[in-house]
Amino acid sequence: MNNTTLFTICSLFGVWVTVTRAATPIESTTRPPISDEQIESTLNDRRYLMRQLKCALGEAPCDPVGRRLKSLAPLVLRGTCPNCTQQELRQVQKILAYVQKNYPKEWNKVLQQYAG
Repeated sequence: MNNTTLFTICSLFGVWVTVTRAATPIESTTRPPISDEQIESTLNDRRYLMRQLKCALGEAPCDPVGRRLKSLAPLVLRGTCPNCTQQELRQVQKILAYVQKNYPKEWNKVLQQYAG
């Protein structure tokens, strides 16, 4: 997997977690920082994580978080990560590793859909 694909997938999941745990209106362009504890909580909630993965893959209906993720996906897939901080980039790498290790089937589908 090349670095561009890796960055794209990392960014997509970073946006997903940011949107998942941030209680900001859709119109907002700034995001409150997401703590590492919130990231852990999201990753440990298998049901919630699967619901968002299925939404992103078009396999299930989307809630407001999933719809926001899908609206941001084209930006992320173009390789842009507007206003990403170093903390967010680090968290994205953690999310990427977690999904790749614990959800290999969904990971492969994400790669096919968004990186292919």
